[in-house]
Amino acid sequence: MGEMAKRERVVRMSVEQPLWRALTAYRIGTMVYAVLIFAFARERYERPWVAVAFLAVMCVWTLATLPKVANAASCTKRFLIADLAVALTGILLTPLADEQAQSVDGPTLPTIWTAGAVLAYAIKGGWRWAGFASSLVAVANIIERAHPTRDTLHNVLLVWVASIAIGYVVEVARASERTLARALEIEAATRERERLARDIHDSVLQVLAMVQRRGTALGGEAAELGRMAGEQEVALRTLVAGGLARPSLVSEDESEGAVVRIVEEPEDDSPLDLRALLAPRAGAKVTLADPGAPVLLPAAAGRELAAAVGAALDNVRVHAGDQARAWILVEDWPDEVIVTVRDDGPGIPEGRLAQAEGEGRMGVALSIRGRLRELGGTAELISVPGQGTEVELKVPRDTRGKAGTR
Repeated sequence: MGEMAKRERVVRMSVEQPLWRALTAYRIGTMVYAVLIFAFARERYERPWVAVAFLAVMCVWTLATLPKVANAASCTKRFLIADLAVALTGILLTPLADEQAQSVDGPTLPTIWTAGAVLAYAIKGGWRWAGFASSLVAVANIIERAHPTRDTLHNVLLVWVASIAIGYVVEVARASERTLARALEIEAATRERERLARDIHDSVLQVLAMVQRRGTALGGEAAELGRMAGEQEVALRTLVAGGLARPSLVSEDESEGAVVRIVEEPEDDSPLDLRALLAPRAGAKVTLADPGAPVLLPAAAGRELAAAVGAALDNVRVHAGDQARAWILVEDWPDEVIVTVRDDGPGIPEGRLAQAEGEGRMGVALSIRGRLRELGGTAELISVPGQGTEVELKVPRDTRGKAGTR
């Protein structure tokens, strides 16, 4: 599987994008509303051709610029300036089309379509941009009315407060997206560190520990080699425990929200027979008892479970001695698979596991419990001094999405 190309899945997390879709619908709806307002009250306009000309321009502009309000990347500063200019022009042209507009509280030519231009500023640039746009709209409304009434001031204040509030919410949402992306980075880096630590514990650290013991037993130059291997083992354990691992995903602040790129292994996860994976572990001192039928698990889950069993057997060999015997029992249940590893060694003294973890010896914590945790399962260790040790590994049948992702 290492030869197969990995793929990259891009996950977009954005609470901002629904706002752009809502703004698109708002602009279309308010465009239709403005046309209907004029159609039902056209007899009161002294110069209806001014209103018709402006509404025609507004409709063409609204429909032609729909892609501009599809997302933050498309909504450029140039578009925002032009869009606001159309809205302000419509407000200032209202007295020219309707001479009574300054003395009677009636709608402007663009009516509530103007708020769409202000909201675009709010979603694109936050509350400061919203405050700037809504202030220009307020000035235009006051000029258009000449003698602003209470209703005019009320409407101006409503647009100003609403746009600034929406802009502030957008800024908070963007900050939350960046925080979430960073949290996912840390989680992925931690999981990758644990995976590397398990692999190192299952291979390099075991070899270094064996070289140290054999070298000390042989003496002479071999003892010096064993001493050096022991020093390297301690240094490597410290490095693993310190978590010096590069993050496995990257967050970017793009126009449509925080982007998390997750590198995954190929999806080829055909079921494997757990019995075939555990069979090489059996031997003269290791007895394997399994069901007569295949015990099928997804490939990644099966390999991780077999590796956890291997780590448990390594602990038996290292801590219980070469003469200790071990038994592996495989139980196939409808909703889970249970593998029990038991030995007849001296057992583990109380508090020894916590002490080993503090010294950087993460065999049980990472190679066994860490693997089962990523599979959505559990690992229980029962040990009584003088009566051996029993490790029970439980893996749920449905491990999709919990194993194989890095």
